[in-house]
Amino acid sequence: MEFSADALELLRKDDEFLLYRDKCSSVLLLAPVSDRLAPDSLKKIGHEYSLKDKLDPAWAVRPRALSQEQGQTTLVLDDPGGEPLDRLLRRPMEMTQFLRLAVGLATALGGLHKEQLIHKDLKPANVLVNPTTGEVHLTGFGIASQLPRERQAPEPPEFIAGTLAYMAPEQTGRMNRSIDSRSDLYALGVTLYEMLTGSLPFSASDPMELVHCHIARRPEPPGGFRRYTAV
Repeated sequence: MEFSADALELLRKDDEFLLYRDKCSSVLLLAPVSDRLAPDSLKKIGHEYSLKDKLDPAWAVRPRALSQEQGQTTLVLDDPGGEPLDRLLRRPMEMTQFLRLAVGLATALGGLHKEQLIHKDLKPANVLVNPTTGEVHLTGFGIASQLPRERQAPEPPEFIAGTLAYMAPEQTGRMNRSIDSRSDLYALGVTLYEMLTGSLPFSASDPMELVHCHIARRPEPPGGFRRYTAV
């Protein structure tokens, strides 16, 4: 499968992966940031592809194929349209749009959980949204679990899979509680908070402090940021 660099639009970039939209073939491409793909990153790409039969295109960005592009393993995905939710979070979201997308997010996450899957890395960068229609599609299933519950060992924060800013306390390995579908609901709550306020509920100078925030602190109520009016 060949793609033209001129037709690729970068949708998302993090420390591990790049997500492109191919405007000519209506697919998305998940590619490693580095030419030397770490074994864990390669495992995530393969794991996401292995879940393709469980991911409904009504609520998920469904993997289509694994491709080798110039020696790199690339995940080819169906393109449902829309843009990453994190692009809309530079300021508090207007209430009508918030409610529209919040319903879409809850519906998509409900579809995932009906398939007995736990996302474990739900965050705005792993959500594609259409702000006009309210359509929402989840992506980023590289560490999704098919187990109804599991335990996380108490490792240093930088070695825990997932994104600390959105991570449920039990995912940090520092609580006597299993990871289950409710862990995704915690991440959903963090995401909704960020949509409403334009800010994360917690900020910290180092990973361990952020872990402590999720376990022991309460965020400022969203109403403290601004007064909301429906349009």
